[in-house]
Amino acid sequence: MKRKADSQEKEEVSGQDWKKWKSEKKADYQKWKEQKLIKKIEKEREKHAKIAADKVADEKSKHKGRSYTVSIALPGSILDNAQSPELRTYLAGQIARAAVVFNVDEIVVFDESGTLAKGTDGNIEVTDRRGQCNIQLARILQYLECPQYLRKSFFPQHTDLKYAGILNPLDSPHHMRADMASPYREGVVLNKPVKEGKGSFVNVGLLKEIRIDKHLQHGLRVTVKLDYPEKLEGAKLKGKVVAPSVPRTDGGLYWGYTVRIANTLGAVFAESPHKQGYDMVIGTSDKGESIDSFKLPKFSHLLIVFGGLKGLEASLEADQTLQVDDPGLLFQHYLNTCPSQGSRTIRTEEAILITMATLRPQIHNAHQLSKKS
Repeated sequence: MKRKADSQEKEEVSGQDWKKWKSEKKADYQKWKEQKLIKKIEKEREKHAKIAADKVADEKSKHKGRSYTVSIALPGSILDNAQSPELRTYLAGQIARAAVVFNVDEIVVFDESGTLAKGTDGNIEVTDRRGQCNIQLARILQYLECPQYLRKSFFPQHTDLKYAGILNPLDSPHHMRADMASPYREGVVLNKPVKEGKGSFVNVGLLKEIRIDKHLQHGLRVTVKLDYPEKLEGAKLKGKVVAPSVPRTDGGLYWGYTVRIANTLGAVFAESPHKQGYDMVIGTSDKGESIDSFKLPKFSHLLIVFGGLKGLEASLEADQTLQVDDPGLLFQHYLNTCPSQGSRTIRTEEAILITMATLRPQIHNAHQLSKKS
């Protein structure tokens, strides 16, 4: 139709008018081609700008991550100092809250009564009722660290958790609600059939389950990186399984703590989850050097050890494998984190708060040093 209209228009002009018409048409065509080329160039620019922006975001994400870890160790016997089952539970909740407030990545519960032993399968076994406090403390710590929407999947009813309902929530970054957007989420693999070559379905606390990139055994707890974290109501939500440390190392997020049980004080150091072990180990005692003159050097994996009611001396005495008499010899630094204390005793839950609050700026500064070096 356009060609017919052009031919009719062409017939109506002649001579100089026709040349003028032809020149105008040629100019219009040239303008159209230029506009088309400009649009193409703009699209290419937008594409390259997006790629560059994504690259910058990835670089920022890498710099934002935290490579170092902070661990604390304490004896489970501190629960025996509580006077009722409710207070035992609340004491464990105080330890969990302190750990989360100060971004602790690992809590090690060690036995100082000699009543825990390793079975043939490598699991810890209780050989005397006195050792039950260690298991109870570890179980409550694990329960509190687990996001609320996953607890039914991993924690059946147990007497150790009878009073867990009185505890204050941790409100950690990985304890998310269904409407909260986040690049990472904790989930449990569901027992749902999947086609061959397809990934499993996972409950990550959203209104609908998501599909991951791997086929895993149902019942496993997994950390998932969502493909489109801002789209929580899409028809098909997808994600990738990542290591539990990735939110910390890549995203700079505090992602809760792990719990480990050690059957002796020596096992706290010997069974470190890090290949090279802890490169900075600090013991706490009122017999140590004052923290006022202490400067924390740079580190990769920091471990801070707290004693129980009778201090680290009692813990050392209960461990027959350590051939030292002075607990100060076990650590690179043996610190009194509350010099000139007004009370004869400082409870372990108080010592954790005091020590972590005092060391917090030093941990940050040591991390800045490790970044620059």
